[in-house]
Amino acid sequence: MTTLLQRDIQTWRDIGGLHTAEEIAHQPAIWRALAAILRDEQASLAAFLGDALSNPAQRVILTGAGSSAYVGEIVVDTLNAAWPAQIRAIATTTLLTHHELYLEADAPTLLVSFARSGDSPESLAAVELLRQVVPGARFLNITCNADGKLARQGANDSNTYNLLMPAGSCDRGFAMTSSFTSMLLAALSVLGKDTDLQRLEALAGLGEQALRDWSAPVADLGSQAVQRVVYLGSGPLEALAKEAALKILELTGGRVMAMANTPLGFRHGPKSAVTTESLVILLRSSKPLARQYEDDLLKELQRDSVAQRCLTAGIGGDLSADAPAWPDAWLAPLWLLMAQQYALHQSALLQLRPDNPFAGGIVNRVVQGVTIYGHDQF
Repeated sequence: MTTLLQRDIQTWRDIGGLHTAEEIAHQPAIWRALAAILRDEQASLAAFLGDALSNPAQRVILTGAGSSAYVGEIVVDTLNAAWPAQIRAIATTTLLTHHELYLEADAPTLLVSFARSGDSPESLAAVELLRQVVPGARFLNITCNADGKLARQGANDSNTYNLLMPAGSCDRGFAMTSSFTSMLLAALSVLGKDTDLQRLEALAGLGEQALRDWSAPVADLGSQAVQRVVYLGSGPLEALAKEAALKILELTGGRVMAMANTPLGFRHGPKSAVTTESLVILLRSSKPLARQYEDDLLKELQRDSVAQRCLTAGIGGDLSADAPAWPDAWLAPLWLLMAQQYALHQSALLQLRPDNPFAGGIVNRVVQGVTIYGHDQF
């Protein structure tokens, strides 16, 4: 019988988690397929971007809502450090309420939208907002759904480039998993200075190894009840910690509370949330200086002996991989494989249906109930 993330396929089907389990496990294959897409579209993408990123006056806004916003937060500093252009991560949910703080009509602006479905009301409204406020704006849509409104409305627009993620990346499950990592890696590959697609291939190999090596220990960890989970990460891994915490909240239907912070920031108040029924997971950086601070906090938490357990994932962690010393943003998808599996097993432990933990529709796969207000009404 075929085993998938420590359960057989029929069991996942019976408990309503097969889509999510499959979408976590197939990510290395999605990353390889992404490399092929980017190889085919390399010339057309380069033509669309031109020399924009080399222009200090150019503004690049990485945007999305929820998990899609965290994609931008993970990659933004790595990209901004590489180019003269001004690159910022601003969620659609912030752009729509306070656009005057971020947009200038005469500033050359590229809006990079991350979207799994391309049907979220905020994503569509953010594009329309820029069309009205920044007449010369251009749009790069990194999306998993060719049939989504975001992709369709930009299909015949010369100022828009639709970069579609591989088939299978538009997750059928409630939580974003393969959609998240494919869009993240696409952004780093397309907007970064390192366009060597061999890195994607190598990362896929590391991902396959990690899924094999971590499957059993993460399933065991996920079989233990907790009330709170804390994810900690430095630099770009702070945003990864946010995404990891969100997976727990989503897949457990909010029954397991989760939070995210930096190792240094954690002492400044948030540490008070740690109880005897808390799991603390520290996402270790590839940067030696950051790891010194992380190690200090880990030792402190162990001395405190309050948390139910403290675990490390990443370079030299309890869950590690033989990964090169790449920038943290590039390694983030690897460590996220652990967090996604853990959230999935916690969902199963609570006897929820991981593919749809909110059967009552209180929270939806594609956000509903959002009223969009005109920016010029107030």
